[in-house]
Amino acid sequence: MRKRFVVRGMVQGVNFRNSAEEVARRLGVSGRIWNRADGAVECVAEGDAAALAALREWLGHGPRMALVERVDETAMTGAPAYLDFAIAPE
Repeated sequence: MRKRFVVRGMVQGVNFRNSAEEVARRLGVSGRIWNRADGAVECVAEGDAAALAALREWLGHGPRMALVERVDETAMTGAPAYLDFAIAPE
């Protein structure tokens, strides 16, 4: 299963991507996460339904210094594309 998440709010400059990487790896989720030019953080994640639900729950609040306003979630199709979870280069 693959999903795309766009996290909006105060989510850049608060260790969001590094924290999300740790959570995703702990959950066994693969994918990529990156900062967007509009101030949001975008994530494409692959894993089983329970792991993606747990990641989505974490993305809803993020690390301690983040202030998440909303998370947009979109189901994606296609074969798995990632072997691990990592921060995408900017």
